[in-house]
Amino acid sequence: MAEMFKALANPNRVQIFMQLLRCCEPGTACDASDVTSCCVGELGEDLDIAASTLSHHIKELSRARLIKTTRRGQQVECQVNREYVVSLSNFFRLDQHITPKE
Repeated sequence: MAEMFKALANPNRVQIFMQLLRCCEPGTACDASDVTSCCVGELGEDLDIAASTLSHHIKELSRARLIKTTRRGQQVECQVNREYVVSLSNFFRLDQHITPKE
């Protein structure tokens, strides 16, 4: 979990990650068939950062296992790693299992 939080501690990485999460309507869940991918260049279009910096952010998100990357020729496609996103989501649901002290 710490590696995921460390990777998401950077605003640019959060923005990249959020772009990849936009595979479904807000408030709905995506199944494996809904997973979309984007090329690295597409992810960097809204960020005012150098290509090398974008590459570093992609590497950090991948290292934290939040995203998967696949090389297709000269392009690198990225997609959210559903398994780890579910783990992250479950982490924030801990409050459902904790009863407050009275």
